[in-house]
Amino acid sequence: MDSDRITSPNSIELDSGEVGLRPMRLQDYIGQESIKANLDVFIKAARQRGEPLDHVLLSGPPGLGKTTLAVIIAKEMSSNIHITSGPAIERPGDLAGILTNLQPGDVLFIDEIHRLSRAVEEVLYPGMEDYCLDIVLDKGPAARSIRLQINPFTLVGATTRAGAVSAPLRDRFGVINRLEFYTLQELQLIVTRSAGILGIAIDPSGAEEIARRSRGTPRIANRLLRRIRDFAQVEGKGVIDLAIAQDALQRLEIDAIGLDSSDRRLLLTIAEKFDGGPVGVETLAAAISEETTTIEDVYEPYLLQLGFINRTPRGRVVTGAAYQHLGVQPLGQGELWEDL
Repeated sequence: MDSDRITSPNSIELDSGEVGLRPMRLQDYIGQESIKANLDVFIKAARQRGEPLDHVLLSGPPGLGKTTLAVIIAKEMSSNIHITSGPAIERPGDLAGILTNLQPGDVLFIDEIHRLSRAVEEVLYPGMEDYCLDIVLDKGPAARSIRLQINPFTLVGATTRAGAVSAPLRDRFGVINRLEFYTLQELQLIVTRSAGILGIAIDPSGAEEIARRSRGTPRIANRLLRRIRDFAQVEGKGVIDLAIAQDALQRLEIDAIGLDSSDRRLLLTIAEKFDGGPVGVETLAAAISEETTTIEDVYEPYLLQLGFINRTPRGRVVTGAAYQHLGVQPLGQGELWEDL
């Protein structure tokens, strides 16, 4: 299951130390340079005008720092942040209660904002545009609508599925950014910084090895660092060097490019059970006992980035690069893959 995977980019209960590793200021945030530079300008301009920052929509795969950026925005604006998620706001009254309790300039962070219901979104629209709530009292012929003013605020929405955010909601965001996977150099800097916070010595070679197997995701890099720290303390000399990092990662079943046993199982399922594909995502999910959303949001982004699978109208297909990495021969498709 995804919740058992150390390479899952989703936040899990084991990540109790993650909050302490998060940067609190833009200057300490590593990576996403274009987004960071633009946000710096927008925040400074809003502070000079004495206004709240325009509403911000952050999209991208999990674990890339959307929540961290929301916290940084609040810190840079000297504001309080209120954190919730789309599934947690079930009724319009829930959202109304949150909005009416916001102080001037507060930041409201809604994770998985694409999962807001249509009824809740309808309440959110006037709040975002005019800082007011339209509330309907009574029912039937006696029903009447009143407009309630709320304090100006900044909404920061985060989503792993930008296409699932409704057009009316997306159009009300003034700042829209997509976070991309991190480079090896950026992840190495993140690992080195986190090791300093955790108080563990690390060699540049050890930091590079962890970064290389972190799937371009800071959350995974920090999670691997904490587990390898355990090996370094118990079986090493308290220093994460290349040998300790490689031995620990091998024992964690994470290969040289960051694939774990679950990734390899998915690829092998397509390659061996379905002759390399195409196979529909629902059939694939049933074959490996996973949810379709987990395959689409967690497994596939990194595998697509590596070029190991392709999405086609008929389903998922394993590529020649995946066969080469797995060390298996395509079944009945030798000539096809030799041409790729």
